[in-house]
Amino acid sequence: MKKLMRNRRRGAIFLLGFFGLFFVLLLSRFLYLEVVGKANGRPLASQAARQYLQKETLFSQRGDILDVNGEVIAENVTTYSMIAVITPRLTIDKNNPQHVVDHEHTAKVLSKYIDMKESDILKILDQKLDQVEFGTAGKNISSSKKNEIMKEKLPGIIFKKTHQRIYPNGVFASNLIGLVKEDEQKDGTFLQKGQMGIEDSENKELSGTDGSINYSQDNYGFVLPNAEKVLKKPVDGDSLTLTLNKRIQTLLEERMTAAQKKYKPEEMMAVVMNPKTGEIVAMSQRPTFNAQTREGLDKSWRNLIAEEPFEPGSVMKIFTLASAIENGVYNPDAYFKSGSYKVDKITINDWNNGDGWGDITFNEGVALSSNVAFANLLDKIGTTRFKSALESFGLGKSTNSGLANEATGDILYRYPIERVTTAFGQGTTVTALQMMQGISAIANNGKMMKPYYIKSTKDGKTGKVTKTKPEVVGTPISKATANATLKQLRSVIEAKNGTGSMYKLDGYKLAGKTGTAQIANPDGSGYMTGPNDYIYSFMGIAPADDPQLMMYVAVKKPVIQAGESSTDVIKSIFNPVMQTSLQYLNIKPEKELNAKSVVMPDTANMKVKEAQKELKTSGASVTVVGDGDKIVQQLPKSGENIFVKQRVILLTNGNVTMPDMTNWSKNDALKFSEISGIPINFTGEGYVLKQSIPAGQKVSTKSEITLKMEDPSKLPKYNAKPSTDEANADEKQETDVHVNDVAGAITPQ
Repeated sequence: MKKLMRNRRRGAIFLLGFFGLFFVLLLSRFLYLEVVGKANGRPLASQAARQYLQKETLFSQRGDILDVNGEVIAENVTTYSMIAVITPRLTIDKNNPQHVVDHEHTAKVLSKYIDMKESDILKILDQKLDQVEFGTAGKNISSSKKNEIMKEKLPGIIFKKTHQRIYPNGVFASNLIGLVKEDEQKDGTFLQKGQMGIEDSENKELSGTDGSINYSQDNYGFVLPNAEKVLKKPVDGDSLTLTLNKRIQTLLEERMTAAQKKYKPEEMMAVVMNPKTGEIVAMSQRPTFNAQTREGLDKSWRNLIAEEPFEPGSVMKIFTLASAIENGVYNPDAYFKSGSYKVDKITINDWNNGDGWGDITFNEGVALSSNVAFANLLDKIGTTRFKSALESFGLGKSTNSGLANEATGDILYRYPIERVTTAFGQGTTVTALQMMQGISAIANNGKMMKPYYIKSTKDGKTGKVTKTKPEVVGTPISKATANATLKQLRSVIEAKNGTGSMYKLDGYKLAGKTGTAQIANPDGSGYMTGPNDYIYSFMGIAPADDPQLMMYVAVKKPVIQAGESSTDVIKSIFNPVMQTSLQYLNIKPEKELNAKSVVMPDTANMKVKEAQKELKTSGASVTVVGDGDKIVQQLPKSGENIFVKQRVILLTNGNVTMPDMTNWSKNDALKFSEISGIPINFTGEGYVLKQSIPAGQKVSTKSEITLKMEDPSKLPKYNAKPSTDEANADEKQETDVHVNDVAGAITPQ
């Protein structure tokens, strides 16, 4: 018994000593922390503060992309993601619940506002989670819809602000503009990053820098009163104003779409440029995609105009002609024997099966696009000098446009036959962007202008605007040579048998060159031989005496029906776009237009009935917008030429009212948007089938107008051609002789 008592006493002493030592150590630690204020080398105060410190991200805005007149091409809009708080733990005051209390009622109400069935919403709300989201249906909710949901006063339904990149014009220079991908981050936010086009190449400039705000909160998540806040303001991205003109671009897209549906080509490219500055006015291609819906993106990832090298055919002869003139070896009145030309036992034929036209002048050879004429000119120039000339025009190297993956093309010049074929556009490859740059020297007094598409940049932080300066990238020819070359290229259009005679413009002198290039087999075994296996193209420069615009159209492997020619394909795009562009940019015609057009009068301050009477004899389709009694604005503007059935819009001094846009073209709808300042969203392509706001209703800049576009054949009571804002595009097209000026040119002996 005594031994047991001793053991217990020893155990008690041991425990007392152990706990005593532990207490001393603990007390020493407390004293140390109190005096030193650090634990593991870190200040205790900061660690305690961090426990209650909340950091919230303040999102920056990605910069807008605008057209040359400030019209939106791409912009960020504020949207919201809807979240439901399920757990009751966040509710402190039962009279003011912060979680979803009635799941059935909440599901029933939300089903009226989001694209989700009531039963599916209920399944989400019944999950055993702290909070839930509603998938795609609960994202990108507009501000107006969010406010409507909030008015329902549903406990536990909260919203998180997000940004969505929108492209309101749909198919609109899509491969140039590009698009944005939104990557979800670990904190649930989304990072916008450009994937292609300008959105990619200018991603750093367009992207902003997010800010933040730090503040203290209690255990329940409420901000502590008098808590110090540390604010870092967000910096928005730069906004870009492009050189693109929305009206001209929209018209180009319409004509490209129409040509695609009718002729079903494998590819198409078209560019409109100011040769004096290098500004790209419009640019399009097929296949392309709708940037807003992403439709067609799987078939159209590349920008063909910058990334697709191709053999240009006889448009290349412009460089050969200019080189001959520059070197003093071109005599337009000198004769040569057309038909065929032999090099290295290989015969070069003219496009008319090698028959030629007998002995003709070089001036006639240019107008007829004789391959033999240009083979003879190469002999006069010399192959070394010609190679240097091509390089001075920028062929074989990038234009350094800034676009990703720009191709350089290849001057094929190893063997004598390749040098000759290069002189008339076969073998050597180019890009459409290179062609625009090189031929700008012809249209700009010998000065070659770098193509560019960004007019100015507005700094997102300071608001400072920096304009892009036009850049001369070479002077491959003299002013005299440029003018002489233009004079010769006018014969292509004006000569009786000129290959470009069908591209004549109403009121404007045109210089240009046609092209028909064979397409090489993918395996390198010669050229394709099918009836439509060609790249047809045309380069037009106007006005020829003082060029303001140049336009290049190239179409690959169109399906041409009986009774039509490849010229019909190109003409359906080139003529209406170039004609309308010249008029829209107020470039005065060099001669009076034909009787089908009249000059738009100035209707400002006229009474509505007086203005309608004034325009009655023009044959134009007049639409009055507004309920006022006096005209304050008009489109087209005073002094512009208008055509029969062309839509004229008159804006009154009263409230703006919604017109009946059924059967309107997209270009006509944009006229209304331009004159009223009210943005329009388009769905689909073609002509107006439905409008979201009925005709006659008052509208303002806050109105959300959506037009559903449809193929013309599907429109109600469709029995007329589209509005003639496209000038003479829908006239009966001529079917004169069209030349395949390179087809079958190379024939082994």
